[in-house]
Amino acid sequence: MTDKQNCPNCLQAPLEVFHRASNVPTNSCILLETRRQARDYPTGRIELGLCQACGFIGNQAFEPQLTEYSERYEETQGFSPTFNRFHRELAQRVIERFDLHGKDVLEIGCGKGEFLVLLAELGGNRGVGFDPGYREDRNVAAPGLDVRFVTDFYSEKYAHEKADFVCCKMTLEHIQPTLEFMRVVRAAIGDRPDTAVFFQIPDTIRIIEQCAFEDVYYEHCSYFSPYSLAHLFTDAGFDVQRVATEYDDQYLTIEAQPAAGTGTGQRPAAELDAFVARVREFPGAYERKLQHWRHQLATMTVQHKKAVIWGSGSKGVAFLSSVGVEQEIGYAVDINPHRHGYFMPGSGLEIVGPEFLREYKPDVVIIMNAIYEDEISRSLHEMGLGPEVLTV
Repeated sequence: MTDKQNCPNCLQAPLEVFHRASNVPTNSCILLETRRQARDYPTGRIELGLCQACGFIGNQAFEPQLTEYSERYEETQGFSPTFNRFHRELAQRVIERFDLHGKDVLEIGCGKGEFLVLLAELGGNRGVGFDPGYREDRNVAAPGLDVRFVTDFYSEKYAHEKADFVCCKMTLEHIQPTLEFMRVVRAAIGDRPDTAVFFQIPDTIRIIEQCAFEDVYYEHCSYFSPYSLAHLFTDAGFDVQRVATEYDDQYLTIEAQPAAGTGTGQRPAAELDAFVARVREFPGAYERKLQHWRHQLATMTVQHKKAVIWGSGSKGVAFLSSVGVEQEIGYAVDINPHRHGYFMPGSGLEIVGPEFLREYKPDVVIIMNAIYEDEISRSLHEMGLGPEVLTV
């Protein structure tokens, strides 16, 4: 490990680099119209550094100006029945837990607005969502719902937007100065002690333990374990009530309320020590996993097997750029129709819909996220296809 800049999460210690990657596409979910445009897409470097004071992991080589969040950013998972069931159940649980009925809800990083709309529909709430990638032509709100969207990043200039519930899902990991940002959120809440706060981000413990390199990509500049997340919220002035995992332990969630003074929350040192030990094992596990997949793909090529990946978003881009795929994969399949006909940054793979496979008849389907294996296997069976199915 090499010492570098101070931790943006706690400001207490330098980050020590333990993982490097180069030529990484700087956007994973951007819609690119030609293969040439996709292959020539700008790349950046990843240098993951660990803070031993709070357990935070950050990309020290991150350059925010290289990322783009606009109407070309197509990140929604809302076309998957598996994800939609989870999303609806999560909204119902959040409504019950925080008694969100007729309340004002503010969502930071609302994407295409699906979760905010669920909170409005199921709880009769009013809502405002912030996201530069929101698209008015994709508005999912039913007529009569009191929801509005701001096509912009949330910042202190929106501190006048008061809410009873502040949520932020799958966004904090895209923000580099995490403590600075959370202090902006805390300042905006002001002297409203009953305001509930709910954040969701990827769980880094799973990424490290399973060496899930497909979850390490450029837009994700910040990585959290329960310890570092609780540390962040308490330092920013929140009382932490609950930290948990969701969605087969892929997501980490935190529930908090604004503190009157210094925040509180559990931060057991033993958990941090165990996490640091796991991080030190990541480089070796990463090399072994890369060699495994390179061998798998080389074998498929020798055997003249047609292979596709299922999942053209961030995990797919990270998998392909890490393994260094050239001709071994034919296409990228995605259930999201808004991605069809576009090309993946870096690899230049064309993105097709599931129906394309009826004619293509792949021998191997590599699923980028194992939680969708049953859903995808059913789709393949319904199309009369029986390829070998592998999961990353």
